[in-house]
Amino acid sequence: MKKVADKPAKLHVRKGDSVKVISGNSKGQTGTILRVLVDKQRAVVEGVNMITKHVKPSAANPQGSLEKREGTIHISNLMVIDPATNEPSRTGRKLNDKGKLQRYSKKSGNFI
Repeated sequence: MKKVADKPAKLHVRKGDSVKVISGNSKGQTGTILRVLVDKQRAVVEGVNMITKHVKPSAANPQGSLEKREGTIHISNLMVIDPATNEPSRTGRKLNDKGKLQRYSKKSGNFI
């Protein structure tokens, strides 16, 4: 018998969203989401949670190096910034005038 994979849950954040970090070491920082890891419920946010990565020596880089890059952050620690008010807001889903589910800001009521 074939096992059916569970469908991943919809998340409140997407690639390209402006977000604010609401808890953790990077609390208060804002940035744009570069990548969302749906299976792990984590996101990579531009300029937030910087980590040091050791790069092995290679033909192009014979010395090797230390590289600063963004680490992942759990999506529960992120809040979407409402483009209309420029403040963080919770999000919901409701039908737009074309009958399609779309995210909206619960603070202002505008679609995101």
